Amino acid sequence: MKRAMDIAIAAVACMLLAVPALLVALVVRITSRGPALYWSARVGRYGRSFSMPKFRTMRIDTPELSTDLLENPKTYLTPVGGLLRKLSIDEIPQLWSIIVGEMTLVGPRPALHSQETLIRMRRQLNVDSLRPGLTGWAQVNGRDNVCDEEKARLDSDYLKRASLALDAKIIMLTAWKVLKRDDVSH
Repeated sequence: MKRAMDIAIAAVACMLLAVPALLVALVVRITSRGPALYWSARVGRYGRSFSMPKFRTMRIDTPELSTDLLENPKTYLTPVGGLLRKLSIDEIPQLWSIIVGEMTLVGPRPALHSQETLIRMRRQLNVDSLRPGLTGWAQVNGRDNVCDEEKARLDSDYLKRASLALDAKIIMLTAWKVLKRDDVSH
């Protein structure tokens, strides 16, 4: 049931966001050197690697690290990168990852391979059995301001309580957080 809902919602969102997404891609290309999309190597379900698309918000010479590990991350932002991140517009291409089954609407956010501590803790808590999500319980409970230990704990809490009702609550809370621009690093 969850997978069918993921596909339906992602497909409708793709249709509704097709023109705005093309405009964002054009703006990214015009305002900075490099492609509009950035394909980030991420850790997915059961530790499998996959490529997750995002609108590029950082310069092409940015080290592949979590933003909180970069020294002075604002120096790497493209001219429109901060705005795209603040509004979570950079995440729109991940709808593709949902349609092809690498991600889900709600689940733990996919980790970078460099986030070894988070990956290890998720594996120990069986959180890696979940498909990674566009948003998740940790996202609405601190987003970028949550340490790895807390993310893993929140992800484990989601695993134990997962339901369509909780997913609906997380989606609504995500929309609220995005509108308020809470807990976003840029």
